[in-house]
Amino acid sequence: YFPCGNLTQCLPRAFHCDGVDDCGNGADEENCGDTSGWATLFGTVHGDANNVALTQECFLNQYPQRCDCKGTELECINAGLKSVPTVSSNVTLLSLKKNSIHSLSDKVFIKYTELKKIFLQHNCIRHISRKAFFGLHNLQILYLNHNCITTLRPGVFKDLHHLTWLILDDNPITRISQRLFTGLNSLFFLSMVNNYLEALPKHMCAQMPQLNWMDLEGNGIKYLTNSTFLSCNSLTVLDLSSNMIMELPPHIFKDLKLLQKLNLSSNPLLYLHKNQFESLKQLQSLDLERIEIPSINTQMFQPMKNLSHIYFKNFRYCSYASHVRICMPLTDGISSFEDLLANNILRIFVWVIAFITCFGNLFVIGMRSFIKAENMTHATSIKILCCADCLMGVYLFFVGFFDLKYRGQYQKYALLWMESLQCRLLGFLAMLSTEVSVLLLTYLTLEKFLAVVFPFSNIRPGKRQTSVILIGIWIVGFLIAVIPFWKEDYFGNFYGKNGVCFPLYYDQTEDIGSKGYSLGIFLGVNSLAFLTIVFSYTIMFCSIQKTALQTSEVRNNTGREAAVANRFFFIVFSDAICWIPVFVITILSLFRVEIPETITSWVVIFFLPVNSALNPILYTLTTSFFKDKSKQLLSTSIVWADDPSSLKLGVLNKIDLKENIVKPAS
Repeated sequence: YFPCGNLTQCLPRAFHCDGVDDCGNGADEENCGDTSGWATLFGTVHGDANNVALTQECFLNQYPQRCDCKGTELECINAGLKSVPTVSSNVTLLSLKKNSIHSLSDKVFIKYTELKKIFLQHNCIRHISRKAFFGLHNLQILYLNHNCITTLRPGVFKDLHHLTWLILDDNPITRISQRLFTGLNSLFFLSMVNNYLEALPKHMCAQMPQLNWMDLEGNGIKYLTNSTFLSCNSLTVLDLSSNMIMELPPHIFKDLKLLQKLNLSSNPLLYLHKNQFESLKQLQSLDLERIEIPSINTQMFQPMKNLSHIYFKNFRYCSYASHVRICMPLTDGISSFEDLLANNILRIFVWVIAFITCFGNLFVIGMRSFIKAENMTHATSIKILCCADCLMGVYLFFVGFFDLKYRGQYQKYALLWMESLQCRLLGFLAMLSTEVSVLLLTYLTLEKFLAVVFPFSNIRPGKRQTSVILIGIWIVGFLIAVIPFWKEDYFGNFYGKNGVCFPLYYDQTEDIGSKGYSLGIFLGVNSLAFLTIVFSYTIMFCSIQKTALQTSEVRNNTGREAAVANRFFFIVFSDAICWIPVFVITILSLFRVEIPETITSWVVIFFLPVNSALNPILYTLTTSFFKDKSKQLLSTSIVWADDPSSLKLGVLNKIDLKENIVKPAS
């Protein structure tokens, strides 16, 4: 939601900039592009600096033939000049872009007192004399960008009392002093983008009382002090993005009462003070993209009542600035401002996979409880696996429920939800289900491995050993899921980093404990389990094939081998589609590769739960044992239906799989 100007009315964020005056006063159609009106203002006051509008007639008596003259304005672009040419003294605009001028000597422009605009881009100027701009009292715009300037002497601009624009972009300037800007009493716009500055002088704006816009993007600035911007009382736009700033002094913005736009993005900031922005009452746009904020809290942004645009690295930070009209990014791939689940596809998949997972596993538990198997320990293991997988279905059902609960107003409750006990319990449930399922699958694989590869050995676990192993697996899974609750000062809110409460850490570098633990589980324990499963099934298939080749009935075994191969392939494939995406995301995060947010949503909602949904099919419903006994059960049920005297026996007694079912005599 956002307020309609001074009216006591709030509208959904979706109504902002939709082309309709929903507020009645036009407030919802303002600031649709985060420009704060500066581009329009510059265009109105100064025109387009790069496209000079020239009249048709030339009023200059002297100028080089390779130059283009219209009115009192002269363009000598790419004219092969090696020095400032001699022209008529009444010239008002001089464009010398893309020439070979390497230095500006003393008083080189002394005769051109009516000059208002000078363009010297792309000349590789290395040296500018202290008095190069001497006498240019009417100059308003000076472009020196894309040159080879390394130093500028203090006082070089002292005669430029009416200069409003100074562009020094893309130069290898390493140091500046406060005295460099002496004389720039009217300077409105200062741009030093992509230089090599490492520090800024104290009281930087002392000589520029009218400075309104300062762009220092793309330098190597590391150090700032509380006094750096003390004299910048008129500053409304400050861009410090893409520097090397690691720490901001707590009161660095104290005097910037009129600041409307602040860009701190792409800096390696380690910490932001709680009251870092409390003086910025007029701020409208704050850019903190690509910055981790471990100390983030709601009080940090509350003083900025006029803030309409804010940009974060992570979508979850937006919940700490819920009063801001536009917050970027708009989604983390899972949630959006309006909904816990960002789109209809995710919502459908949550309910479908939840239903398949719960129904499939409960069905298998019921059928395996009804059908008596020869290997009861193995059947028990399968039922325990179904219980673990069923928890994943329960988790997805609750995610779907809370999505319905917060539909259309998620951002209002996002912070409360992610910090709530319900979210943490859901995350605990998902982690418990995931880890117990992984460990059980590994155990079942090893059990089958021993039976196939070493059929005559006595190293297979018995009933008691199986019970101990199963209990141990649940204890280990429980401990893995509950450990983050024990030391919250180290793990933080382990399960509350996204709307679905699943701890898949891939970019939250501020929570070292949480990310390390998550990496240890998903990339350590689970990858080892996956490799064990792949290795075991590979050895089993080779062993079965070798045994088949040693028999005389090779042809008869061909179909059986193909069936075994297909079955093994689908078991390994289901594990692969579940875990390989997680492994890839985790490994890429270690190399700081930016991962699209939509991939994360699919991993959490689809790939991770898919194994829980497929396990009942792979380990029970498609087995020849289950098919045969199901057919026997159905045929026996038909017989019992014809013989009322057998009905009670059929209902009360389980089928003994060791015996043959014989149709009763009529």
